[in-house]
Amino acid sequence: MKRPATGLHVQWLLIILFSGIHTASLSQKTVQLHYAVSIPQPASHAYEVELHCNSWKQDTILLKMPRWMPGYYQIIEYAKSVGNLQASNENGKSIAVEKVNDNTWKIAGIKNRSFVVKYTVATTKQFVANSYVDSAHAYLIPENTFLYVEGHLNIPVSVSLSYNKAWTKVATGLDAVAGKANEFTAPDFDILYDCPILIGNLDELPSFSVRGIEHRFIGYNMGNFDRTLFMNNLKKTVEAAVNIIGDIPYKQYTFMGIGPGRGGIEHLNNTTVSFDGSGLDKPGAMNRVLNFLAHEYFHHYNVKRIRPFELGPFDYDKGNRTNLLWISEGLSVYYEYLIVKRAGLTDAATLLLNFNGNLNNIENNPGRLYQSLQQASYRTWSDGPFGTQGDEKGKTISYYDKGPLVGMLFDFEIRNATENKKSLDDVMRLLYWKYYKEKQRGFTEAEFQAVCEQVAGIPLSAIFEYVYSTKELDYTKYLGYAGLKIDKQSIESNDKGTLQKFSISKIDSPTPLQLTILKSWLGE
Repeated sequence: MKRPATGLHVQWLLIILFSGIHTASLSQKTVQLHYAVSIPQPASHAYEVELHCNSWKQDTILLKMPRWMPGYYQIIEYAKSVGNLQASNENGKSIAVEKVNDNTWKIAGIKNRSFVVKYTVATTKQFVANSYVDSAHAYLIPENTFLYVEGHLNIPVSVSLSYNKAWTKVATGLDAVAGKANEFTAPDFDILYDCPILIGNLDELPSFSVRGIEHRFIGYNMGNFDRTLFMNNLKKTVEAAVNIIGDIPYKQYTFMGIGPGRGGIEHLNNTTVSFDGSGLDKPGAMNRVLNFLAHEYFHHYNVKRIRPFELGPFDYDKGNRTNLLWISEGLSVYYEYLIVKRAGLTDAATLLLNFNGNLNNIENNPGRLYQSLQQASYRTWSDGPFGTQGDEKGKTISYYDKGPLVGMLFDFEIRNATENKKSLDDVMRLLYWKYYKEKQRGFTEAEFQAVCEQVAGIPLSAIFEYVYSTKELDYTKYLGYAGLKIDKQSIESNDKGTLQKFSISKIDSPTPLQLTILKSWLGE
């Protein structure tokens, strides 16, 4: 198909090369679907999509819009934003379209024929998991944009973009089509859906290289701040994260700042994050932003590659439930704090303060007595990512709070059992090299425990009770391995009555092993 004539002059184009494992081919593998996206009136907060197919071997297809996006484990119902869907054949004659359910449309009578499907997508909310278009920029979520053919997620696809001529830059994880401006391709829908698109008068910060691989930061409306200092800090952060695993599996990585919109979503070689650099001259703000970016960056290892078995292949209609989000998300919180500390960008006191936040959240939450980490992971689809959306208020927890604390206990248990010769880092590395690199699949719950026990050299059934049950965490035992302790005091809260305030501190007279473990953990 030809790219729609736009007359656009694009001064600059960012292309992010993609790496990944593609699904097996089907009989339709040679059929390529082409999507033409146009944004004729961005101020209307809507855009238009055309799906073109030159030939189709079957008489009938079901077109579906995803109901969620990997990385944000909630049903979003993207089809609600689709309007004016209609189809026509190669002669421009209308083809009947039957809406089967809220996110499914049936088209018949297309065997060995070309067809075009047109529809609009309305945007209303600035959020990292939703598309949003306004007069100044466009942030397009693929799951919110591209219909797929049921049963044919492995078909190659191409995408062309037509937009406001005043906009000069595009950032996306899709591969460029050689010789065609603003046209991109993906080998299948899993890769297509992993590649958000950001368009506008975007700004790029000074790039840096880690182990010979370029890392970029490009964004919309990023504010005023010391960009060189920030990127130097971000480079140290990336280096500290890479040192944990020891491998860089992508050809280029890009941080994409989407402006307002809350949150961040990880992808194989990029992350989209809400970002405003104003205020980064304050140490607390810098620490929070670096923690946030370390978390999203570490996800390219932990969940995109080191992944629970259930998270792939993706079911874009029903979702993918797993008991292991406490690893994917909770341990990413754990490592975000450690990565920034190991990068030399914060001190030990700030590191402990970060953990104090999770500690106080979980210990003052009665839900810890009702819901396990395993249950919180599985029920996130109904309870919400922070355990606050379900029907049973006060009986749920957030794996973002308990996960990093359990991760810390695991780390200290392994370090103590091996006299600090091994740590949780060795678990993450072994998962990466064994399951992602060698077996090219995710790991099961049993396999995760087996890897932990292999690294520790001892059975770990007792500590795994903190994952599968609501057993209270024994901070005294496990933090004691690193010469740390919990201080507690009662405080009055106007709206919550009497609360307990918890804080982590160092003991006065650590043993040589405790001191060794603590210094190693702190990266000192």
